[in-house]
Amino acid sequence: MIPPPRKHLNVVAPATFVVVGAGPAGAQACLALREHGFRGRIVLLGEEPHRPYMRPPLSKKLLAGELEEDRVYLRPEALFDAQGIELKRGVRVAAVDTRAARVELDNGLRLPYDALLLATGSRPRRLDVPGAKGPGIHYLRTLDDALRLRRELVPGRRVAIVGGGYIGLEVASTAVSLGCRVRVLEVEDRILARVTTAPVSGYFERVHRGHGVDVRCGVRVAAFEGTDRLETVASSDERFEADVAVIGIGALANDELARAAGIACDDGIVVDEHCRTSEPNVYAAGDCTRHPNRVLGKRVRLESVQNAAEQATVAARNLCGQDIAYDKVPWFWSEQFGLKLQTAGFFQGCDEVVSKGDPARDAFALLYRRAGILIGVDAVNLASEYLAGRREIGLAADAPGHVRSA
Repeated sequence: MIPPPRKHLNVVAPATFVVVGAGPAGAQACLALREHGFRGRIVLLGEEPHRPYMRPPLSKKLLAGELEEDRVYLRPEALFDAQGIELKRGVRVAAVDTRAARVELDNGLRLPYDALLLATGSRPRRLDVPGAKGPGIHYLRTLDDALRLRRELVPGRRVAIVGGGYIGLEVASTAVSLGCRVRVLEVEDRILARVTTAPVSGYFERVHRGHGVDVRCGVRVAAFEGTDRLETVASSDERFEADVAVIGIGALANDELARAAGIACDDGIVVDEHCRTSEPNVYAAGDCTRHPNRVLGKRVRLESVQNAAEQATVAARNLCGQDIAYDKVPWFWSEQFGLKLQTAGFFQGCDEVVSKGDPARDAFALLYRRAGILIGVDAVNLASEYLAGRREIGLAADAPGHVRSA
């Protein structure tokens, strides 16, 4: 579905811009509006009691206690005041009324808008098994989640990580550094199966095992057991003793507000390359969106700080009367046991893999090509190959006759 054309706000005339979601996308959109000349009212609504903060440190330095809470915030409180951005914390939006052009808060207040940005993000996918809501069971998405989990990761604790993706493995690395005994339980036949190829999965499995992590693949958790708190994690054929469990099995788009408002959604809020939804003057950015991707040639939903910030900037510039398309090459990064994995593009659909460097020396890269065209790169401690690959992917995607991956 291609959204209809939108009118742009007049940056001179009085207008109200409302942002639902005070994460990286919401904060960036507000600041970008001011940078590009918007002089109207800006209201930033966030459910959490905190001002906008960075999420990557939550599973790494903040969780390890190497970074204090006040260092994760994106901007000082005074900057929002200085920019005339009304940051309202601890506020939940109950509904969006696109006909009346207003948002309705759960406290009964109604806030009219001339333009609206939905930056509602995503939430952890829940594991629906017996005992999954008991003491000792954790998900990691918010700053408060990280602070609660940090108090539990004390030396000698037995920690079960359910899910061998980025979050699960980063938490495993952090927990080991804090003296915990860690076991990773992954339902697929290899870790990182959703985000990379078997050679990279195998490399990181060896790294984790080398640091004492017990990695178990092909394991489906059936229940969490314990009297007063977690004692055992049960699978279909085995039980593992555990004091703490961290569940990281993916994320779901927070698109309920949009759906209820009649905005087109498909596992995320559907937007065009300008971040416009199917409703006039309603934009969306970040983890909650399903948007066109020029590398794949189809719509995707990405959970990435880069995607959130850059989409938000595009939405803000378009609201200020520009005509900017979001066409960035997706990129991600993860850090585990001091090893930095940097990824650009996608590996799905590749028919050739080119290796650079040496995994034995903890510095290598895999280049993924389809019909001779680079569509993705994974690099471990090899930033030069990552940066070169990212540039090449962008150039290839712009070239006439570009062959899209499957």
